[in-house]
Amino acid sequence: MAESQPRFRTLLILGAPGSGKGTQGKVLGSIPRFHHLACGDVFRSLDTRTALGQKFVQYSSRGELVPDDVTVQLWRANIKQKVDGHQFKPEIDFLVLDGIPRNVDQAKFMEEDIEVLKVFHLSCPDRTELARRLRKRALKDNRFDDANESVIQQRFATYEAETKPILEYYKGDRIVDIDASQPPAKVLYDILAGVMTLQAWRDIEMMKV
Repeated sequence: MAESQPRFRTLLILGAPGSGKGTQGKVLGSIPRFHHLACGDVFRSLDTRTALGQKFVQYSSRGELVPDDVTVQLWRANIKQKVDGHQFKPEIDFLVLDGIPRNVDQAKFMEEDIEVLKVFHLSCPDRTELARRLRKRALKDNRFDDANESVIQQRFATYEAETKPILEYYKGDRIVDIDASQPPAKVLYDILAGVMTLQAWRDIEMMKV
């Protein structure tokens, strides 16, 4: 990002697989002044004809994880496209991210791009409930491999080892713990209540745009 470009005002939605990150992100993204971007959206919208796209293909075609620096480069290219196309207006919109940063190294790479105002941690210690949700979603989407118990447990383990440490990286009053076992509407209410405590939210509201 150019030095003159202010960092994006950002809200992170963090939680274990099945906690409802994607659901909440999509709902927030449908509300004016919020722009939602999931990590999966970055990869799905990738132009593989570009040099960066080709770099992504090199890793994905071998079944390898895309390195953190390449993932962040892809994200930067995507968000620049959204800004240039006026889909995301940084001066009046909050950026809502889920699935990225995926780990602390990505969070460090993105420090120059985003000003993380709040991290909404969708907490659900009951892994049995989360596994039930994942199986239900996998069957609904016809992704039967994702309903496999060993796959689900591996996803939980990866989250605990790689993603959950982000909470420690952003520790302090930016972290808002929300009970993800509540009905989705109540989870959304709790997220919005947290947003409305922000000075940045009041500043945007004052603009009346």
